[in-house]
Amino acid sequence: MKPATAAKKLGVYLPATPEEFRAGGITREQLDELVRHPPEWLTQLRRHGPHPRPEVAGRLGVSISGLARGGIDEALTTAQIDALRADPPAWLQAERVVHHRVKAEEERLRERAREASAQD
Repeated sequence: MKPATAAKKLGVYLPATPEEFRAGGITREQLDELVRHPPEWLTQLRRHGPHPRPEVAGRLGVSISGLARGGIDEALTTAQIDALRADPPAWLQAERVVHHRVKAEEERLRERAREASAQD
């Protein structure tokens, strides 16, 4: 698989990975080995970042679109994420509310669909 696919599956930011990871293809066996026995670089990258946008969004409790609306277009480190969580700016507080409402509506619709399928 391509390095970008492997990085996505590992939940890491591709440009922060070592050159040898980015340079070649990754087999499923190699990916499985990285998951089972992560090397130091992978452990440190997962712990300290920089993190890819989906990971940043999840840690902040917002959507990826919410990050973009807040002006966050780049990968962030764990320290940067912690700083935002410690003293959330107005955009982050607003996006958390929006994200919570969207998730609640999605759950309501799933429940409604379950009820409708149970009645059939």
